[in-house]
Amino acid sequence: MRDDRLEAKREAEQLDEPAAEARNLAERLGLDPYPVRYWVVDHDEMNELIAYGGFQQRYPHWRWGMNYDRQRKKDRHGLRKAFEIVNNDDPSHAFLQESNTMADQKAVITHVEGHADFFANNDWFGLYADRGEDGPNAVARLGRNADRLAEIGRRADVDREEVERLIDAVSALEDTIDQHSPVNAARDGDAIEPTSDGDDPREELQAKIDELDLSEEVQGDVFDEEWLASQDGGVEPDKPRPDVLAFLRDHGKRYDSETGKAVDREPWETTVIDAIREEAYYFAGQKVTKVMNEGWATYWESIMMGGEGFAGSDEFLTYADHMSRVLGSPGLNPYKLGFELWTHVELQAARRDVVDKLLRVDGVTPENFHAKIDIDEVADTLQPHPAIEGAGPAMLDELAELAADGDPRVDAEIVDRALSVREGDTDAADGPDIEAYPWKLLTYEGLAERHYVLSRPQHRNALRNLSRSTLEERARYMFDVDRYETVAEALADVDRTAGWSRMYEVRESHNDVTFLDEFLTDEFVRERNYFTYEYSQAGDEFRVASTDAAAVKRKLLLQFTNFGKPTIVVLDGNFKNRGELLLGHQYNGVALDEQQATATLKRVFELWGRPVSLATIQTEYDDKELRRAQRQNREPAGTEVGVRLQYDGGDVTEHELDDTIKSRIEADEVDYDTKPDEWLS
Repeated sequence: MRDDRLEAKREAEQLDEPAAEARNLAERLGLDPYPVRYWVVDHDEMNELIAYGGFQQRYPHWRWGMNYDRQRKKDRHGLRKAFEIVNNDDPSHAFLQESNTMADQKAVITHVEGHADFFANNDWFGLYADRGEDGPNAVARLGRNADRLAEIGRRADVDREEVERLIDAVSALEDTIDQHSPVNAARDGDAIEPTSDGDDPREELQAKIDELDLSEEVQGDVFDEEWLASQDGGVEPDKPRPDVLAFLRDHGKRYDSETGKAVDREPWETTVIDAIREEAYYFAGQKVTKVMNEGWATYWESIMMGGEGFAGSDEFLTYADHMSRVLGSPGLNPYKLGFELWTHVELQAARRDVVDKLLRVDGVTPENFHAKIDIDEVADTLQPHPAIEGAGPAMLDELAELAADGDPRVDAEIVDRALSVREGDTDAADGPDIEAYPWKLLTYEGLAERHYVLSRPQHRNALRNLSRSTLEERARYMFDVDRYETVAEALADVDRTAGWSRMYEVRESHNDVTFLDEFLTDEFVRERNYFTYEYSQAGDEFRVASTDAAAVKRKLLLQFTNFGKPTIVVLDGNFKNRGELLLGHQYNGVALDEQQATATLKRVFELWGRPVSLATIQTEYDDKELRRAQRQNREPAGTEVGVRLQYDGGDVTEHELDDTIKSRIEADEVDYDTKPDEWLS
């Protein structure tokens, strides 16, 4: 009788060598990943991990069960198989599904090494926790939060339903953080104080009333306790605050339905808010770099599995099918988009390096570049050295000759050991397995040449379509140094690592928004036939809206700015001088979903304890204009109107928006530059 768990254990043990060699290859390619601990799990365990966001323990809440049920149904019906899940931690923990084939396991291991490198080196993940000796330590932090919130739910003096209700409210707002700042920024130096001297605002207000020298009767009728309570907690931020959750944590109260007033929170309530907000910052790094991260992992997986033969000859077809399904998934596919953008970054850098060299050849100018330069000859010259391209047992002698000459592309020590095994001077078990892992014969420089982007067949013509204006721009910033007499001399000086070096540089500082903003070029959009589509008010259907690169970029940027959700900020913590919270929707041309907006307002009310308003802009369409546009097969011209939605515990009401407030939330152009200058310097 087959014991599935024992079989799974044996299969897991077979992954020890591939995991170790994948790490060796990753490091030789220039990656610097966190250590990775691999775990093999069954379907049910994988579904649980996915439900928990890649962790084995989270705070108690009903949504984890819903996530699990949703993933289980997808898995059962073949809609989406999860090959792996990996978390951002030091060490990273990667969970592999035991039903994967060996080819799939190798693919996900190489993919995970790419993720672990991105986690360790992208600065957006550093906003969650400093990268000290202990690293992010996410498993411990999230485990500690789970224990704390579970303990609160078990307390005799705490209503479990109230805990669930609070978690629901905070979870609904977990994306209203300032993902561009460190987790403690809004709580430390930027915290808002009620008064300049730190005194109790209630006491100050009572002192001012006393100065009026009013009778006790008048004070009791006009300035009663209810009126004083309405003035309590009024905090007016000097600028819009993007971390709404932090503001609510620091200045919010709890609405007491019995008294109909706002009361101070219990300490356990603040603990719940702090725990969920901290976890929101942990997952923010993954959310703001989804395209970059998945594209990065996919790129290096393809280099290792396909380019370096990490998939054996009997596994390659399975791997090719695996990769085609990943890249061929419909919709906005972060794997495909990210992979193509990273390749574009690599291509741009390599092409720029070659162009810079060629423009320094005597007699070559931007005006005569295409007449003087034989593009086919350049492409042939840039092909890898035969011994580098075919590195392996058959090329051992040629590699030995290069090593003897001190060639930096060859690992002289490994070549020497391989020769010793071939000559019988060393036992094969003690030598490098260059049959299975020929990449061991090459250094980083050698591997960079072997995978040089301009030597790939699909990029042979990358220099052919360069415009004169592009060439002139490159030449404009060149100093009259490092001249070459011939094209061959210039090409001999080409840096084959230029593409990878640029990729590593970009990997450190960018997020998805800045990544798309900088590298989604006209060339990229044109060559890949990207387009935008929009809902037509006139036709009551979705239509292709534009193939213009700027329109495509704007559409994508809108989908990735602020996690693809509306940006909400705190405008006023004492709106109309009555302790009301005024939130502002930073309008970018996309209207709010009113149903979701009203539901969210109710959640905010639970954390503020007093009336809450949301300022936004809606587009209204005149019925006559709409009918006219339908007849003329064009889009109707709408009117943008400022609206303030208000919730005070009863019904959500709609009010006209003051023009001054409207001007604070509307923008002609959206600023997508989300890289804080202070920590990029």
